[in-house]
Amino acid sequence: MVNFALKIGADFENIASLQPQGGCDDPSFSYFFKLKCGSCNEVTQKETCVSLGETVPLPVGKGTTNLIQKCKFCGREGTITMIPGSGYPLTQRLSQAGHDSAVMVFDCRGYEPVDFVFGGGWKAESLEGTIFEDIDLSGGEFVEYDEKGQCPVMISNLRAIFKVW
Repeated sequence: MVNFALKIGADFENIASLQPQGGCDDPSFSYFFKLKCGSCNEVTQKETCVSLGETVPLPVGKGTTNLIQKCKFCGREGTITMIPGSGYPLTQRLSQAGHDSAVMVFDCRGYEPVDFVFGGGWKAESLEGTIFEDIDLSGGEFVEYDEKGQCPVMISNLRAIFKVW
């Protein structure tokens, strides 16, 4: 069992914070990434979708997990279980210091998450308190105008990495 934190970073202009739409523990937010088999090191060709709101029973014993998947190359099975309460938004302070923020932690058994893909469903708050919802970051950036603060806002240079937690 190894826990991996999904750490995100970005450059902000007049942005106070960035996080999944309903917060880091949003059960409807979907995380998309590829998986590397811990047995044969094969990486999945397509991204896998994992969310807190979707659980399946474990094949042995009691309990649930968020994903059970079999490696198409070697046939070994692995699980990914999300750990709620472990993530926090990326803030302006962290961004300016060049630090990343762990938005979610995954308990991985038999797999290692790799290559996170930014998509829709993000929320940002401007320095003036304006909330921008359902942001699609698949293009690598977000640019808008904050009417309240009368200034442009921008999220750019998005990056994501999985780190052992």
